[in-house]
Amino acid sequence: MLSRKGIIPEEYVLTRLAEDPAEPRYRARERRARFVSKKGNCNVAHKNIREQGRFLQDVFTTLVDLKWPHTLLIFTMSFLCSWLLFAMVWWLIAFAHGDLAPVDLAPGEGATVEPCVTSIHSFSSAFLFSIEVQVTIGFGGRMVTEECPLAILILIVQNIVGLMINAIMLGCIFMKTAQAHRRAETLIFSKHAVIALRHGRLCFMLRVGDLRKSMIISATIHMQVVRKTTSPEGEVVPLHQVDIPMENGVGGNSIFLVAPLIIYHVIDANSPLYDLGPGDLHHHQDLEIIVVLEGVVETTGITTQARTSYLADEILWGQRFVPIVAEEDGRYAVDYSKFGNTVKVPTPLCTARQLEEDRSLLDALTLATARGPLRKRSVAIAKAKPRFSIAPDSLS
Repeated sequence: MLSRKGIIPEEYVLTRLAEDPAEPRYRARERRARFVSKKGNCNVAHKNIREQGRFLQDVFTTLVDLKWPHTLLIFTMSFLCSWLLFAMVWWLIAFAHGDLAPVDLAPGEGATVEPCVTSIHSFSSAFLFSIEVQVTIGFGGRMVTEECPLAILILIVQNIVGLMINAIMLGCIFMKTAQAHRRAETLIFSKHAVIALRHGRLCFMLRVGDLRKSMIISATIHMQVVRKTTSPEGEVVPLHQVDIPMENGVGGNSIFLVAPLIIYHVIDANSPLYDLGPGDLHHHQDLEIIVVLEGVVETTGITTQARTSYLADEILWGQRFVPIVAEEDGRYAVDYSKFGNTVKVPTPLCTARQLEEDRSLLDALTLATARGPLRKRSVAIAKAKPRFSIAPDSLS
């Protein structure tokens, strides 16, 4: 079993984003536009939409997409307007039937005319009766009689309209409270991505984790590079999207997110990062790498999606994520306080193309790395005292 140890303090947590508490808070340089924000929201503004009526063709989805204040306002106004509308109808029926006018009968003139709705004497009483009909309260003081068939018809219509309003608005409230992006709030990404050597090849790496114990079923992860390009014909494509493969410990895009994982992309000849070098990370303003994690919530069965993005100056060259999973008392413990921590590792200061064309760069780096531990080991052996000696007689 895995235990969550050292959950990230609130001051170090951004939505779906974890950073290193030991490092100072990182601020990326401002750029003109960002396709996906660090919180996962699409940073796209829709302007000059002429056919606004298309949104009304799917009223339910439009209501679910609205913000909470607007949804609650529509929820309240829909009931109030329907109550007022039918209150006016009930008042008109009572007025047309003469139930509102006082009737003074002399003794012996007989019984009065039976009203359409009993105990309606003003608009206030008609409004109370409208509420009682639509929400099926029924206090017993007011009721529809057999005197007016029109009143019976209005009673049926108001009940049907009330059921429709209840179904739409309550369904909308339920969908907003059970939206999948709420589950995605506990899916976190490392604040920085790193580029370092893995298995002798340059790799783009990031860390992803889940703060909840309930798992994400059939979790998959995808990555795209979004940049501004120009076609050979001179057409400017402001958001050119290129899919690049992501790999994990088991291979493929499917991941078993029971513990934080380091997802990496091998920068090869087919990668858009093939010609990206360490010097390009500070002035490459058109590069944005989008990461999308998608899966099914175990407890609700709803598909959820978490997104983040990395700009060029949010990618650290020559660094690697520190381990955060350790074995304690017969189970694995995850220390989320080190979720975004990185350490510097020897990495060639060249592009993946240059490294592939000249493998001697990697051999020189490997030799320089091996000399360091070997030199330290030789010094330690020279300083160590012998633990035993061999007598000369034992050699004869």
